[in-house]
Amino acid sequence: MHYFLSAGEASGDLHAAPLIAAIRTLDNEACFTFLGGDLMAEAAATPPLIHYRHMAYMGFSEVIRHLPQVFANLRTAREAVSRERPSCLILIDYPSFNLKLAAHAHDLGIPVYWYIAPKVWAWKEYRVKTIRRLVRRVLSILPFETEFFQSHGIDARYVGNPSLEEIDARLISRPTPDEIRRAAGVTSDLPLLALVPGSRKGEIRNNLPVMQAVASLHPGLQPVVAGAPGIDPAFYTQFTSFPVIDNLSFRLMAAAEAALVTSGTATLECALAATPQVVCYRANGSRLSYAIMKRLIHTRYVSLPNLIADAPVIPEMLLHHCNVTEVNDRLTDILSGAPGRRRQLDGYTEIRRRLGTSRAASTAAAEIIDDLVTLQKHQTTTSI
Repeated sequence: MHYFLSAGEASGDLHAAPLIAAIRTLDNEACFTFLGGDLMAEAAATPPLIHYRHMAYMGFSEVIRHLPQVFANLRTAREAVSRERPSCLILIDYPSFNLKLAAHAHDLGIPVYWYIAPKVWAWKEYRVKTIRRLVRRVLSILPFETEFFQSHGIDARYVGNPSLEEIDARLISRPTPDEIRRAAGVTSDLPLLALVPGSRKGEIRNNLPVMQAVASLHPGLQPVVAGAPGIDPAFYTQFTSFPVIDNLSFRLMAAAEAALVTSGTATLECALAATPQVVCYRANGSRLSYAIMKRLIHTRYVSLPNLIADAPVIPEMLLHHCNVTEVNDRLTDILSGAPGRRRQLDGYTEIRRRLGTSRAASTAAAEIIDDLVTLQKHQTTTSI
């Protein structure tokens, strides 16, 4: 069968690659067309139709600046779907773009599956109706969200969380602090403090200055900044004097005493590595934005660890609360010997329990292929 996948960011590329590999294991004749990155290209043994580097525009202003490229990408993807008529379309997160592509595939009678669904349970709930109309099945990686989708009449299955198996595989050779110090060119033997300011320039610009100021208050720790893929290391020097290491975010977090992490997938990775953390999300830092966000977001928490645990396992310092004084107070409370450290580590244990043991990519691949086979049998029976 022919599988068309759409992933518009580095995280999508990371999670879609094992899905492609799992599909190839179950379907010897599988072929792929995809929007994604180098990891997917390696798994599929073919280059991407569009690389995510030309797609990963986030935030209103950035999208507006790149509208011609966004429209060109969508046109290219639609034309490819029309031309190749794949057996199915598999979407990986990236909702604004992927919903438009899903509508095109649906109009052509191509079944649509969503692996790593948009977080409509948190914001933009109006998208639920569109997902119900266009998507045949949601393959969820968060155990709490299946009930939400099912309550809106959407076929949703929890397939396991890919971060759990990815992290456990990496923890087999857990990095030592000395390895990270060498990679960062650090000569001190102080415990590491991981600064993980996000993967986009806007996130780094907003969050790293606060992280820098807080870290400077802890002379007993060695701060190291996690550089994101595709971001020039020189960009970081505008906001920090601490060493930056590229493409080693998880290894840095796993070896650190504690971490300051911009909200996102990294917060879950940090939790699964059992490193205490404080979530930092500055954005523009205004109280008005905070009030608006509280009205728009329909959940009590914004970080994945807290959402999964349904409890405030890690402190979330959002917008105007993401300031030096408040972040430093929370960081101090999770360092060795502080009372908050044990509470957070106990919360991490509950998160692992709730995530379960299913292998996400393999389970999702089996769900997709089994459903496609059922569809084909039904179509054959109907045509007789």
